[in-house]
Amino acid sequence: MKGFNILFTSSGRRVSLIRHFKEAMKELKIEGVVVSADMLKTAPASFVADFQEVIPPAGHPSYLKILKEICIRYKIKLLIPLIDTELGALSRVKEEFRRIGVTILVSSPETTEISFDKRNTDAFLRSLGVSTPEMISFNDNLENTHLRYPLLIKPASGSGSNGVTKIRNARELEFFLSYVNDPIVQEFVFGDEYTLDVLVDLQGKVRCVVPRLRIETRAGEVSKGITVKNYEIMFIGQKVAENLPGALGCITVQLFLTYEGQIKVTEINPRFGGGFPLSIQAGADYPSWILQMMLGENPVIVFDGWKDGVVMLRYDDAIFLTRDMIL
Repeated sequence: MKGFNILFTSSGRRVSLIRHFKEAMKELKIEGVVVSADMLKTAPASFVADFQEVIPPAGHPSYLKILKEICIRYKIKLLIPLIDTELGALSRVKEEFRRIGVTILVSSPETTEISFDKRNTDAFLRSLGVSTPEMISFNDNLENTHLRYPLLIKPASGSGSNGVTKIRNARELEFFLSYVNDPIVQEFVFGDEYTLDVLVDLQGKVRCVVPRLRIETRAGEVSKGITVKNYEIMFIGQKVAENLPGALGCITVQLFLTYEGQIKVTEINPRFGGGFPLSIQAGADYPSWILQMMLGENPVIVFDGWKDGVVMLRYDDAIFLTRDMIL
């Protein structure tokens, strides 16, 4: 298969993910190039791609125009977005890009709206009967003497760990309600936190679920984790993803297994998560399976056909360049 070129947008630090896609292309004997697009010329993942492009942020008026020009220039077949802020815009132009031969690996606008606004996420989960942390109205919180601290405050439309703060008392609550943009307040959940990598195929069927226990995080991204074959958690991830309208590709579902044994889903992100390389290492080869699906094949995928107990310990590495490569 010649000319199956892939574009990753907002590639940032996703060095491992891009390398895995390149390895999958090689193993499947797919001829093509990988292009990275990021708003920063110094994005590390750009330098493991075959070609690099600098683009404006997703909210910029010329973002889609420039992206389309890049797709035409490189004859892109598959576009894979990697951060939350661009998912909504790209989900609304899937058909427009399809007309120039580009498939965008992104879920429907309805799913991106459910995922991006935490109030929508809460309503969606409750409609499925899936347990989620209690959301507290903060209009009269400061006078509510029955509040049980700690609480959690975060932006309704936040990304990653930005603005997520543990609230220990009424004084902190008063401050952060005015400090955090468009805040929501939730009960603070005590327990083990998991990220589920859920693969949804072109027909909206969940083919695989890999729960990753977060042992340690740094700046909102897992730095130490372990795969855990907990079927109750896996079936919750399957239920959530298969009920998302028009879900596609890798969907990350975050949840807590409380110390009392309850499962509480907290977030849905319809994209590859930063800790996804752990799932690949455990045998869940989503890059290869996605490429096969894109080429009209039906890869053999076992729902639980990955290794339990695989540990990831991430550390800093470096890419060395010359000055002229980033100016």
